[in-house]
Amino acid sequence: MLELFVSTFITFFVVIDPLGCAPIYGGLTAGATSAQRRSMAIRAVVVSALIIFTFALFGEQLLHGLGISLDSFKIAGGIMLFVIALEMVFEKRTQRREDRAQKIMDTPEVEDVSIFPMAMPMIAGPGSIASVMLLMSQNHGIEASIVILSAIGVILLLTLGALMAAGPIMRLMGAKIEAVITRLLGVLLSAFATQFVIDGLRASFF
Repeated sequence: MLELFVSTFITFFVVIDPLGCAPIYGGLTAGATSAQRRSMAIRAVVVSALIIFTFALFGEQLLHGLGISLDSFKIAGGIMLFVIALEMVFEKRTQRREDRAQKIMDTPEVEDVSIFPMAMPMIAGPGSIASVMLLMSQNHGIEASIVILSAIGVILLLTLGALMAAGPIMRLMGAKIEAVITRLLGVLLSAFATQFVIDGLRASFF
């Protein structure tokens, strides 16, 4: 179970990218007070947790209702995660997040960024939803489910901490260090994504 916890932790650390979300959140809430930033950070993480846990517990039933096999979802989810990994390696994901954040900042009437874009799609985005459904489908039993959800909970707490400490993190890391970490995590995520596709193809044809 320790191996499952570690693999889940790494997967969601890469997909959610708490350190990558922090500078974006810091830019989006530049004009807010400390209390407002803290409140929006908590709201964003709570909403994200509800979305991710809902798909973790009921995503399989949703697939069955739509007539989609788990193997097909593994292949599709793996490809989706691989695209995210490529964007991380070539820094396209960071650029897209910054462009989205700039659009929000350019719209003065939008003040609360906790739901959009922080909760969705930055934290509980397609990658997070696909990952949790893939992991839950591959690991059955109450004990495995608890381990997966616990690892996700730890990542969400780390994300909350990163959002609240966005300012100091931005000053500490710097753009170059963040770019190196993002690329390394992208390579790791590509390996996870490839394994998802291989498992789906193997189950479908063999």
